[in-house]
Amino acid sequence: MNPDLGANALLYALLLILPLSALIARRVPVVRTLVMLVTWGVIFCLLFMVLSQREKFDPYLRRIASFLKLDDQQVVGRETRIRMASDGHFWARVTIGGVQRRMLVDSGATITALSTQTATAAGLDVTNSMFPMVLNTANGPITAKTATVEEIRLGDVVARDLGVVVSPAFGDTDVLGMNFLSKLKSWRVEGRTLILEPHHHQSFT
Repeated sequence: MNPDLGANALLYALLLILPLSALIARRVPVVRTLVMLVTWGVIFCLLFMVLSQREKFDPYLRRIASFLKLDDQQVVGRETRIRMASDGHFWARVTIGGVQRRMLVDSGATITALSTQTATAAGLDVTNSMFPMVLNTANGPITAKTATVEEIRLGDVVARDLGVVVSPAFGDTDVLGMNFLSKLKSWRVEGRTLILEPHHHQSFT
């Protein structure tokens, strides 16, 4: 057996046994105490789940999440920082023509791609071209229409007159591609955080 693992196991056992021994010595009802601890654990887990999915509930929960350092997107100085989601991707809260969306940041995508629902909600003028754009995706080639977004805002980053492609093939997923990232002064990944720095700092609301 690995001596380090044995030592760690012994330490964890002592950390568990000592508090329980103290409770027994003080004649504190152990079962009631354990039930209380489990109850508080469940409450904490539920609170964490609500805060992590706050966009589906009340936007005011974002303030609580920020205070508890659970916010997944923050403006720090001249940088917008996005924490990696549990699925291993970076998801940004973006405003497109006044419409708020949660968009996947994908440096492997050449151009920003919007679902048909998002394009309609943002009031985009989708070009009805006789020769639609053909895109090669992981699921094979698809056809897409083109449009121009007057303003995309992400934290303190603002991109104007950004070309996008629109297609029902995207489902309900919206993607920020390299044509957005290339407008930044810099972008990088540090650990599990995506850091975006614009050329010009914008007011953040």
